[in-house]
Amino acid sequence: MLIDATPGMSVVGEAGTGREAVELARTTRADLVVMDIRMPDLDGIEATRRIAAEEDLAGVRVLVLTTYDTDEHVVEALRAGASGFLVKDTRPADLLDAVRTVAAGEALLSPGPTARLIARALRVPDALAEARPRPALDRLSDRERQVLTLVARGLSNVEIADALALSPLTAKTHVSRIMGKLAARDRAQLVIVAYESGLVAPGR
Repeated sequence: MLIDATPGMSVVGEAGTGREAVELARTTRADLVVMDIRMPDLDGIEATRRIAAEEDLAGVRVLVLTTYDTDEHVVEALRAGASGFLVKDTRPADLLDAVRTVAAGEALLSPGPTARLIARALRVPDALAEARPRPALDRLSDRERQVLTLVARGLSNVEIADALALSPLTAKTHVSRIMGKLAARDRAQLVIVAYESGLVAPGR
């Protein structure tokens, strides 16, 4: 009701399972999928992974709904290709802003909740995390490492530009190059790379 009542937005499909969500993404070519994590048949993480893996769905963005008691699921969803997350008690206006942000190709990463969430989830690595190879950052320049660190802290391009005395366009160019070098889908995945590589220490 909220989305359909908003000019420029419309709901093109509703899915009751993760498998249905993937099918609807294929058939409707929605700009954005608002994905729950816990669903029958196929959970939201695997559904997100399948959507992100399909070349034909490269333009479809995924915004995950979650609660703060499922931190590890959020990190896995970001690894799977989600572009951001929302908690389920998000205010209607913030939900609409999030939909606009992610649909426009940006990642929904705020400095506070997102950084704390990922830091908590990665603070005590499990066996899977320990076995996962850490992404190499040796292909990044010193300046690109600085920019990546600030991205991981949740700073916008304008805030990065201010912090490093750059123009916003230069900051944006650095972020784009980093994404290309690290084969990252968006800023959300850059945050994961920064933590998993050890560039940013969880909890600090």
